Amino acid sequence: MANAQTNTLTLTSQHGCFGGTVSIYSHPSEQCQCSMTFAVYLPPQAKTQPVPVLYYLSGLTCTEQNFITKAGAQRYAAQYGLMLVAPDTSPRGEDVPDEEGWDFGSGAGFYVDATEAPWVKNYRMYSYVTEELPGLIHKNFSVNAKQGIFGHSMGGHGALVCGLRNPQKYQSISAFAPISNPMQCAWGQKALGKYLGDDQTSWAAYDASELVKQRAQSKRPILVDQGAADPFLEQQQLKPEAFQAACAAAGQPLTLRMQPGYDHGYYFIATFMEDHIRHHAAMLCD
Repeated sequence: MANAQTNTLTLTSQHGCFGGTVSIYSHPSEQCQCSMTFAVYLPPQAKTQPVPVLYYLSGLTCTEQNFITKAGAQRYAAQYGLMLVAPDTSPRGEDVPDEEGWDFGSGAGFYVDATEAPWVKNYRMYSYVTEELPGLIHKNFSVNAKQGIFGHSMGGHGALVCGLRNPQKYQSISAFAPISNPMQCAWGQKALGKYLGDDQTSWAAYDASELVKQRAQSKRPILVDQGAADPFLEQQQLKPEAFQAACAAAGQPLTLRMQPGYDHGYYFIATFMEDHIRHHAAMLCD
C-alpha cells in the first residue's frame, strides 16, 4: 500500500477493517487546483496480489466520508477482493469559488468539467475522477487493470456518465437512485447551466439518458436500484424511467429495480450494497 507520503499522497488516517484497511488520503490536485481528499478500502487480498478497483461517487452535500462510514461495503469488498475508492464530491478551499445553497458549488460538483467562470478553474470533477484519481491509485497501490464505478444520486449520475463515456476504462457500472436525466430536472438544469453555460448541446455529454440515445453504451449490464418511497422521485429530480426508456431503445442492458418502502438515504444503500458489490465482482474478479 502507499506510504504516508508517496507521489504527493498524504495519509491522514487509517483503520483496520475486515482484514484490510480503511485509509483517508489528501493530495494536491492538478485538475481541481486545490487539495483533494479520498477514502480507500484495501481488502486483505491486496497484501499478496494486485486487486481490481471499484470507484464510488457520492451525492449532493456529501464528502469522501459518507460512503466509507455508512454504506457497509467493506465486508463485501473483503469477501470478493475489491479495492474501494471514494473521492470527495467537489473541490474545496478558501480560493475555490462557492455559492450559498446545498445543490450547487461546494459539495455539488456534479462530476462535470466546468467551462464557465468562475467555476472553470477548479470544478473539473469529470477529469479528476476519470483521469487524475485513477492515475494516483495505479501509481501508489497494488491494483490490476480492471475498474468499475458506481454511485448514489448526483454520484449515480456521475457513475453512469463516466462509465458510458469510457467503456474501455470501466468494466462494470451501477447506481443507487441516480439523477438519470439531469437536462430535464431542476437540480441538473441549475448545475449544468451554471457550470457549462446556456448552450444545452454541451449538456448532453453529462446526461446518461442522452448519452445512451447517442449510442454511448457500456455493452455490459448496468444495475440501478431506486427506492419507491424516495421523495426526490416524486419531485421528478431522478427520472429513472427516462434512462430505462433510452436503454431499451438503444439495446443497452439495464436492470432497474424499484424497491418498495425505501427512500433516498444510506439505509437504502446499505440494504442493497451486497447486490451491487456482487454485480461488480462478477465482471471485475477472476
